[in-house]
Amino acid sequence: MRAIQVNEPGGPEKMQLVEVADPQPGPKQALVRLHAAGVNFIDVYFRMGLYKADLPLSLGSEGAGVVEAVGPDVTEVAPGDRVAYAMARGSYAQYAVVPASQLVKIPAHLDFPMAAAALLQGMTAHYLTHSVYPLKSGDTCLVHAAAGGAGGLTVQMAKMLGARVFGTVSTEEKAQIARDHGVDEAILYTQQDFEAEVKRLTGGRGVDVVYDSVGKTTFEKSLNSLRPRGTMALFGQSSGSVPPFDPNILNGKGSLFLTRPSLGHYVATPQELAWRAGDVLGWIDSGRLKLRIDRTYPLADAATAHRDLESRKTSGKLVLSIP
Repeated sequence: MRAIQVNEPGGPEKMQLVEVADPQPGPKQALVRLHAAGVNFIDVYFRMGLYKADLPLSLGSEGAGVVEAVGPDVTEVAPGDRVAYAMARGSYAQYAVVPASQLVKIPAHLDFPMAAAALLQGMTAHYLTHSVYPLKSGDTCLVHAAAGGAGGLTVQMAKMLGARVFGTVSTEEKAQIARDHGVDEAILYTQQDFEAEVKRLTGGRGVDVVYDSVGKTTFEKSLNSLRPRGTMALFGQSSGSVPPFDPNILNGKGSLFLTRPSLGHYVATPQELAWRAGDVLGWIDSGRLKLRIDRTYPLADAATAHRDLESRKTSGKLVLSIP
């Protein structure tokens, strides 16, 4: 089969399309013939070596396709099932072996690119808005990269829960996309100080929670945008890692809460996975949740997809089409 591999950490040029043996499922595993794979910043972090893994490294943490075969002791799926998954590396390939417990069945009307694009960012938005800081009517939140894949879904879920949502974007075009997602206020951080805007919009109070996937360049101002005892959910680092800091800073800014969550800890049980995936896929299938696929690339152009993602010029999800 054809697959993208990385033999040494580095830039997108380190990604190579290679021929490797077809994998075989073991106990409690399923072999999935992939038709689409989602492209996410976690893939960039693995490629660059920020997240450690053995080499040669298989990329891709999200995929959709058809179950080709199952190993012993598999009861969750059967050959022929249309499935999607997240948080199992190796989806930049024609086939992947995935723990059967991580597979979710795709609604009949949902195609493979949409399913591949939905789960990682969709379940991330779900745990942020439903668990890390469970939003309720009357709450206020700040969502960075509000025109992006995870940001746009977070905005939509926050609005479902009745929150007032501010979203940061870099251009007027992205501001319109963020408004289409439902933000109450789109803040162009290239033209405005988002900290000052948040304070103005909240009468000096600050927001209840900041959902920050950007990291280094937004971290301090995000903390300053919170109300006393507000919550900072730092769930990504697209601009780089946040430097070490003294936790006393959180006290001085109002006894703030800081968390660095990741999806794996929020789908730790079959029940949690079923809840989050079921909500996300069901909302997309019904049209309640709008998923924006910005660009689709052939598997061989995975490096181009990474360059586009890292440029932060995209707005929505990037997907690989797998022949």
